[in-house]
Amino acid sequence: MLHTFLISLAVLALLSIVLEEVTHINKAKTTLFLGCIAWITLFIASGSPEKSKLVGEELNENLLEIATLWLFLMSTMTFVAYLNAKGMIQVLVQKIFPQQVSVRMLMIQVGMFSLVLSTFCDNVTATLVSLGLLTTFNLDKQMRRRMAVLIIFAVNSGGVALITGDVTTLMIFLAGKVHISELLILFIPAGISVMLLAILFSLKAEGHVSTTPIEQNYNTVDIVIGVIFFTTIVLTMVLNVLFGVPPVLTFLFGLSVMFLVGRTNKSKTEEVQVLEYIRQVEFDTLLFFLGILLLVGMLKEIGTLNLLTEVYGMYNPSISNFFTGVGSALLDNVPLTAALLKADPVLTTAQWLGLTYSVGVGGSLLIIGSASGIIAMSKVEELTFVSYLKYVPALLLCYCIGYGLTLFLANNIHG
Repeated sequence: MLHTFLISLAVLALLSIVLEEVTHINKAKTTLFLGCIAWITLFIASGSPEKSKLVGEELNENLLEIATLWLFLMSTMTFVAYLNAKGMIQVLVQKIFPQQVSVRMLMIQVGMFSLVLSTFCDNVTATLVSLGLLTTFNLDKQMRRRMAVLIIFAVNSGGVALITGDVTTLMIFLAGKVHISELLILFIPAGISVMLLAILFSLKAEGHVSTTPIEQNYNTVDIVIGVIFFTTIVLTMVLNVLFGVPPVLTFLFGLSVMFLVGRTNKSKTEEVQVLEYIRQVEFDTLLFFLGILLLVGMLKEIGTLNLLTEVYGMYNPSISNFFTGVGSALLDNVPLTAALLKADPVLTTAQWLGLTYSVGVGGSLLIIGSASGIIAMSKVEELTFVSYLKYVPALLLCYCIGYGLTLFLANNIHG
């Protein structure tokens, strides 16, 4: 009876995620609410101080994982919130893109730009910046819709190659399943699949489009903070590979340097404004992860994840990983990844890389399958769930090629 109730809470949380656009109830709030109820129920039902202590130990283990993820995301999102508010990202866009360009070339440039940007920024920011880029060009509705679909696929693809780009990649890395140097391989299949989709979408594109430059005001300190952000990303990889320094520690160090620079170069009033950017990060996103990880931890505690391991293990892991990615187009990839990590299947490095690619990119197959898709649907009027379906065959083809290349490279390099 207890297990049935707890599993029903997890199912209810999953439904709240899928039906968020229908119910208009924020998934962060529902998952956090249901996650807390689940653990409170476990404590109440424990029945003895000894069992209650064991539940407490499991909860503490979960909270440690959550805290690590939270602090890392908070650090990266604070940097991006600052640079975005100061117009630094928009300036970068204008430096990269010419004022006049052919539609065909623009398609390829937008795909590559979104891919690279999403390796350094979270998917939400990368999507918003890339969609903002489209508004500077005079595009017809069909071409704008195609480019929005390309952005969704490119943003999700770019995030798989670095821990700064996608939460599922970060989760798999923090679990010790892959190293940063191994993840970098994924940039090759991700780049090839995005380029292929851009070429497919640009086959019938004709004509040229132009853009009007927008003036942005920024100070020297803004450039310095941008350099600090880039340096922090590089140091995160170097220190982890050479000395095993946890990424969260390096990023928190980078964040502290950002605040010290802000204090040195600004008055106290302006310093407060710099610190305010930490409050602009998307706490809904952080609360959502908190709720999901609490629920997944509960499912592990009651033994339900053993069933997932059995189903997953019925097939070759390479096949299971492929369909896990396809499944993430319907179900959020964060709970899927969290559940698999808790189940802890025995996989080779190549298979873990395959899983990283599939759960990162598979959500692109449907517009509701990723945060990038949901944002694009809300920002681009002509992009709807139904209109997105016509692009599914091309998206599935590119996903299959990207996944196949991932396995080929990973097996040949890491065996």
